[in-house]
Amino acid sequence: MSFLAFGINHKTAPVEIREQVAFDVQKIDVALVSLIAQPDVSEAVILSTCNRTEIYCTGEQELDVQQLFDWLAEFHRVTSEKIKGCSFFYRDKEAVAHVMRVASGLDSLILGEPQILGQLKSAYASSVQVNAVGGRLGRMFEHSFSVAKKVRTETAIGENPVSVAAAAVELARQLFGDFSENNALLIGAGKTTELVARHLKQAGIRKLIIANRTLARAQELSAQVGGEAALLGDIPDLLIDSDIVIASTASALPILGKGAVERALKYRKHRPIFMVDIAVPRDIEPQVAELSDVYLYTVDDLKQVIDQNLRSREQAAQEAEALVEQGSEYFMSQLRASGAGDLLRSFRAHAESIQQAELEKALNALKGGGDPEAVVRSLSRAITNKLIHTPTSQVRKSAEKGDELAGTWLRTLFDLAD
Repeated sequence: MSFLAFGINHKTAPVEIREQVAFDVQKIDVALVSLIAQPDVSEAVILSTCNRTEIYCTGEQELDVQQLFDWLAEFHRVTSEKIKGCSFFYRDKEAVAHVMRVASGLDSLILGEPQILGQLKSAYASSVQVNAVGGRLGRMFEHSFSVAKKVRTETAIGENPVSVAAAAVELARQLFGDFSENNALLIGAGKTTELVARHLKQAGIRKLIIANRTLARAQELSAQVGGEAALLGDIPDLLIDSDIVIASTASALPILGKGAVERALKYRKHRPIFMVDIAVPRDIEPQVAELSDVYLYTVDDLKQVIDQNLRSREQAAQEAEALVEQGSEYFMSQLRASGAGDLLRSFRAHAESIQQAELEKALNALKGGGDPEAVVRSLSRAITNKLIHTPTSQVRKSAEKGDELAGTWLRTLFDLAD
């Protein structure tokens, strides 16, 4: 059995590459079906977020990494060399440990952020829905979720919670200071937008508008966070009064272009606009950054703010890494024990067949008037001889060849003195 984790993330690839291999949530099912149809791939999970596109899979044979990178490239219509040059892959225990680190937030842009666990659970659920997960990968993910919970409860990794959303708001605070005179426009109505909205409200933002493709979802989220709802088509006009713009949608194409921002700036009379594009693929055209009075940041630009939040978590991270190491070693030991199950069952069946055959002979002897004591002694001797015959023969043959391994194992298995 082979485990493999491979892909790209914020540590190995810039946003320009990550956005090219991000999976559309509407196409995950198609991708999973295609993936498990690849040679030797029996189970798979695809995790695709703004910071990573990672694939976890397993098969009976060792999986061909190059073949799987070729599949990923073909699915997204990019060259394999382009993504392989900024990618990673792990096998077996290292792959299991990586999944546990991801689930625990130890591999996140913001160390210990909790949102990734929910994203990983959703990715796993998507695989379950299309029967892309079986017993082995399923057990690995369930154990990873258990380790992540242990990390949360037994370390301080979750204290002073932070996220990409929190980092975006912190960066905006560095520009504006007091938010009481500022208006914010949030593009999209997903979980990240909700987190941003809550952070802005806690920071005292004066006005909050959520623009989304569907008005109903925007209204639903606005009601929860005390904001106003709008449609994406309203954005050009809303920009005029927006000091902070944070975008996070699942759109495959940019939502906000340079022209719309340029027009808004003319009305704003040089009042700056702070923008953060959290989405992958990007929601805001990169050319917007060329405009005066615009401060545009992508998820990669948040690193400086994030680094400030990491220092308080370094000790907790070391403790968490130890838990991940224990968790991955335990899982692999259980997997190895499970792998020996078929052999042990076969061994037991062999012994029971000998016992049953000799028992039948003994019972027949008793029915024929045989002396009970003699029958029992014969039964005991026959079972013993047949059980030790093959091991004894194999040890002798090995010894004749100068191979002491069989003898060593015999001493180990039966706890015999040297």
